[in-house]
Amino acid sequence: MCNDYGNDVAYAEYAEAMRQLSMPIRAPLSPPNLEPRSDIWPTEVAPLFRRHGDGVELAQLQWGFPPSSRKGRAVINFRSEGRSFAKSKRCLVPASHFFEFKGAKPPKAKFRFTLVGEPWFCFAGLWRPASDGFPETFTLLTTEPGEDVAPIHNRQMVVLRRNQWRDWLDLTVPERELLAPLPPGSLAVERVR
Repeated sequence: MCNDYGNDVAYAEYAEAMRQLSMPIRAPLSPPNLEPRSDIWPTEVAPLFRRHGDGVELAQLQWGFPPSSRKGRAVINFRSEGRSFAKSKRCLVPASHFFEFKGAKPPKAKFRFTLVGEPWFCFAGLWRPASDGFPETFTLLTTEPGEDVAPIHNRQMVVLRRNQWRDWLDLTVPERELLAPLPPGSLAVERVR
């Protein structure tokens, strides 16, 4: 399951994309200092978009919902099938690529996925407010793998195209239309190890 993705997108690219979608970035008052990151790992802080009035807020939250027990692990990925997220706090998690691993023992083969024809995309995600000593957190939604991911892994992240971003934040179309793998050939795959 995806436990490593990257984001090398500049703030100006975020702002322009959201402006074009009539979802301007409303907060923070000044652009954050976002360094390019080829690897973002669970429990690290990463940027996301969430609704803020008639626009969106670019926030930086920790990746992984708190564990359900003291000895549990953070919930970095959340299965989407058969669930409704209408009452959930939905977000968009920007990325330029994500990785999946294949193999029985380390070092596993590492594959990099990018969205064909786009420099970046967003994952469908959920966020939670701070509670019980944990900061604000987010998780990424997963679905059955599409044809591009299936040869490497048995699950995949929900990758949303730009025309789906508002639909996810506002749930203006049925969730099953959004929380599905992309058509074959949508993701470019490159073995990097």
